[in-house]
Amino acid sequence: MADNAKAAAEASKPSAVVMPAAKAEGNPALRMMGLPRFRAKLPSRNWLIFLSITGSFTTALLYDRNQKKKVQKKWCDLVSHLARETLPVTQLPRRFTIFLAAPPGDGLRSAREYFQEYVKPVLVAAAVEWDVVEGRREGDVRAGVAERVRKLRRKNGEKAPVELEPPEEDLVQGIQEKAGIRPSSDLEGDLIIGRHTWKEYVRGLQEGWLGPLHPPDPPPIAIPAGASASEPSLEDPGTDLTAKQATASESGDASISAVPAEAPPPPPKPVTPIPPYISPSQYSSLSLASTAPRTLQPAVALPFPHILGILNTPTRTFRFLTQRHLADEVGHIVADMVLAGSTRPFVAELDFASSIDLDSPPASLGNGENQSGVGEGAVIASGSRWEQQGVYMDEEKEWHKSARKPSAPGEEGQERVWSEDMIIDERIGQRMTTFVNSMANDEQLQRIAEEHALQAADRQRNPGWIETIKLWTGFSEKDKRAKGWEQGFVGNESA
Repeated sequence: MADNAKAAAEASKPSAVVMPAAKAEGNPALRMMGLPRFRAKLPSRNWLIFLSITGSFTTALLYDRNQKKKVQKKWCDLVSHLARETLPVTQLPRRFTIFLAAPPGDGLRSAREYFQEYVKPVLVAAAVEWDVVEGRREGDVRAGVAERVRKLRRKNGEKAPVELEPPEEDLVQGIQEKAGIRPSSDLEGDLIIGRHTWKEYVRGLQEGWLGPLHPPDPPPIAIPAGASASEPSLEDPGTDLTAKQATASESGDASISAVPAEAPPPPPKPVTPIPPYISPSQYSSLSLASTAPRTLQPAVALPFPHILGILNTPTRTFRFLTQRHLADEVGHIVADMVLAGSTRPFVAELDFASSIDLDSPPASLGNGENQSGVGEGAVIASGSRWEQQGVYMDEEKEWHKSARKPSAPGEEGQERVWSEDMIIDERIGQRMTTFVNSMANDEQLQRIAEEHALQAADRQRNPGWIETIKLWTGFSEKDKRAKGWEQGFVGNESA
């Protein structure tokens, strides 16, 4: 009984509850360093949207730049053999002339970046030299081309009414000729960037070969009727002051004669660009220069897509992520120019306004003349469209609206080369030439493409250092093998 009472007393006492020890969360080392516990979980909805957009854009950008480098390397390898050819010490390297101008509504920086990024790598790989003619505003390239043609005409023997001093370039060329240094015998030419620069280039050629060697006389100043040129103007303060000084000197009045005369006005600043010597409407009434060659120096134009405006952001973004296509097109044209061994003239496509019905008899023209010599089924050509007029015509749709804006009230005389239609004189259009690619260049390009494919296959067979580390640590998905420290020694250990 006593035992039962003792057991009942012990059971009635409150017993201490034993709580389980709290389990440490996370890595104890990281917890001691004060770092939070990182749990593997998906990010939130907003983070998923942000990471997907930025990741997609970054991936597309990196892929495009990688493909762009491969494309440029292909065209640089195509012309790289020219850099390994030796030149005689008395021969100058090939030299091309690059014409670039600020696009409509933008500055010259975009055109310079275009040249540095797409054109210059191929020219450097071919070890050729170049001169750059830049235009900051509309008309600068036209003036530069026309002046270059006029200098060539003077050099070929044409006499100008006013003899000018020989430029520094002629002096340098004379020294080179005395030293026995001759220019390159390979084909050289002009490279024009963009449709807007191409229009100025063509107009400058026609102005140089059809226009005069000296600037035209300024129009005479209209004198109002009833006014005499000898009578001083009452509104001219200089004339009034001079008259007062002369009267004071005769009368001995020192107070008036001591007034100093006004300083002469500063000379007017030169107009930039130089106004054109002729207008396109005068081409047909002018005669071609006697020193004009049968074929002009070959020229080729490059595409320059340039669009502005916040509403065109999708188009600009797409072009920013697909620069590899533009690099391929530009590299192809520049490589063909460097490797070209011949030229061809530009062609003129006939535009037919109407055709003669086979069932109807020959009719008369609108001017009353009979259509003698025109048989059944013949067509009447209303005009011709030159190949130069259609070069990258689609670029004009993307030009800034300032290129099509009419002239301001105070700018009626300013030329509008970009907005006006391109007019080609037949005598100049027939003489213009462009470069021709040869079949040997296509065969060489195919061989380079095959070499690049073999190099890509070698890179797949020979893994890089990252794949080597994966193989050694056993994390490679291509080859499942034992880890590096589990393979032991390599070789025949029994030997």
